[in-house]
Amino acid sequence: MSETAAILSQPGKLYLDDLQPGQRHVTGARTLDADAIKAFAAQFDPQPFHLDEEAAATSFFGGLAASGWHTAATTMRLMVDGLPIAGGVIGAGVEMSWPTPTRPGDTLQAHCEILEVRPSRSRPDRGMVTIRTETHNQRDEVVQLMTTKVVVFRRPAGA
Repeated sequence: MSETAAILSQPGKLYLDDLQPGQRHVTGARTLDADAIKAFAAQFDPQPFHLDEEAAATSFFGGLAASGWHTAATTMRLMVDGLPIAGGVIGAGVEMSWPTPTRPGDTLQAHCEILEVRPSRSRPDRGMVTIRTETHNQRDEVVQLMTTKVVVFRRPAGA
């Protein structure tokens, strides 16, 4: 077995041939508190509405809101933990929006739907999968919409 085949031979993981349009996967959940929101913002998106409750209260958001990038990073973690793709979730493009702010205390869960599965014509060991992911909070509000193209490998021969 080649080194690549050995790395990709992962029992219980999903390969290109296991996926089809319409399949749905729901991840586990993760809660963001005010301290985590502020810590992420301080490092990556230091804007007042992500860092300070008083400043946030008079902002567009009307209260402390997580950075959209924090919501995206949390969604990525949920997908890595809950969408068992062999070889990992390897992004090849994304379209994203944040219809509702993520707030302190929100518990996020990703709802993933396979939209398209396309085997590669030039690389027979892989293909491209389009996934639509809605990240919901505990009130079932959609805090992020994301459509991602992901590289997914075929099951190695003999695996």
